[in-house]
Amino acid sequence: MKVIFVKDFKKQAKKGEIQEVKDGYAQNYLIKNGYAVAYTEKNLKLVEKERQEKMEEEKQLSLEAEKLKQELEKLTLVFKVKTGEKDRVFGSISVKQIKEELGKKGFSFDKKQIELITFLQSLGFHKVHIHLYKDIVAELKVQLVK
Repeated sequence: MKVIFVKDFKKQAKKGEIQEVKDGYAQNYLIKNGYAVAYTEKNLKLVEKERQEKMEEEKQLSLEAEKLKQELEKLTLVFKVKTGEKDRVFGSISVKQIKEELGKKGFSFDKKQIELITFLQSLGFHKVHIHLYKDIVAELKVQLVK
């Protein structure tokens, strides 16, 4: 019996795949537990429609992430820090501080999305990566001043 998987099924099939399985296994396990539906033209069209909607949604999210990336790359965050002799910074700027500063500017990110390339322990400009969506990464400028 041919079935169309409607969920990912551990090590056997991904969502949307069509496979030939034994009748009893399909009826008594896969279809009964909601992992698959019987292969018919109607069900095939529904799965294709769902796949198209998901692709459109991902395309929309990607466009929004690109727009946000453009905004972030124009932005420069400035942090006033205390320095010692020879302009050495006491401590460093953390991901939490960057997140809070972005929050003040109207952006909301999870700490896991913000990646420090190097420790922010010296005066001047530094770059910070913000992971927005899949392969879209914004490069934010951070400046440390006295």
